[in-house]
Amino acid sequence: MENAFIEKMKKLLLAQRQEILNTIAESNKELRKALSETDPKDSADIASDDIDRIMIEALSSQDLKRYQAIESALLRINQGRYGLCAKCGKKIPDERLEAIPYAVLCVECQKSDERKNR
Repeated sequence: MENAFIEKMKKLLLAQRQEILNTIAESNKELRKALSETDPKDSADIASDDIDRIMIEALSSQDLKRYQAIESALLRINQGRYGLCAKCGKKIPDERLEAIPYAVLCVECQKSDERKNR
């Protein structure tokens, strides 16, 4: 794999990682603010507040999973294994990595895993 492409992907991964960190930080501020401003209300309003809180936490959980995938991709870059399928060892096409820079499986292995998980 070309060094220029790997550097391009590394910059993209670092930018995505920073975006997630910013989102998580903002979500946590919103969550803390929402919890501190909660007044005794009727049960419908309390249920709505709980739903909002759960949605914020779910977003953070999803972002954390993506963050971990990005960290793993950066580690693979440092180890010289970036762009190789973790299952079959074949090269992951550049187009797939541009779409999903933290992809660990080639298209064939990804499809195979998705079929098994149905």
